[in-house]
Amino acid sequence: MAREGHKKQVPLPCTTAPLDQQPPANSRLWAGHKPGDGAVYSRTCAFDAASSAGGLGAATRTFWAAKSPPAKAVDPAVLTQQAVDRMRLSGPEIGIVPKPGGSGLVGLPVWMWTAKTAEAYGPNSASATAGAVTVTATAKVSKIVWDMGDGHTVTCTTAGTPYKPSYGNKTSPDCGHHYRRSSKDEPGDKYPVTATSTWTIDWSGGGQSGQLTQTRRSRTQVTIGQLKVLN
Repeated sequence: MAREGHKKQVPLPCTTAPLDQQPPANSRLWAGHKPGDGAVYSRTCAFDAASSAGGLGAATRTFWAAKSPPAKAVDPAVLTQQAVDRMRLSGPEIGIVPKPGGSGLVGLPVWMWTAKTAEAYGPNSASATAGAVTVTATAKVSKIVWDMGDGHTVTCTTAGTPYKPSYGNKTSPDCGHHYRRSSKDEPGDKYPVTATSTWTIDWSGGGQSGQLTQTRRSRTQVTIGQLKVLN
């Protein structure tokens, strides 16, 4: 089973402020000026230090200026995306019967579900901060659309019910499918199955709030055989 994530690259914010404790008069940071003639400022910019791991770093530059440089306002949308990246949201952790490597039969019920982990289903929360602004985001899967590979899709608004042998040939109560033909004519004699989850993300911070959606997907394959009737 392959699980896919999506990471949106965004610019990260910078903040500028005068040093809390100004340097002594003989410091080179004054650039030939005297204390009281302007001030020494620091400008800190965040950067993506390890995008594959969601790591963040920061670089600080110290300088003199006659007056406070215009500070770029922190965009809550930027911090929201940082928070989302830290959640490591993924595609569904697919559970399916018949199991990959096994074989089902035409007409028998197929059960689909996902594990309810924070990364695969939610809820999942994280925060990001720049300067005095902190944004907190909470994400949860609102639906999973299963492309069954036979031209049909199934939309499930729950995580699905994990199959147990005691269920026998019962149909899944909330997330299932029936194949009407075998997979013998498909590449590799298997149906490709793609599960696409829609994450609904609520965020608030910096005096603002909102909601956004993102998608993640996972893939697997199932083999469906034809039931043979003996006379």
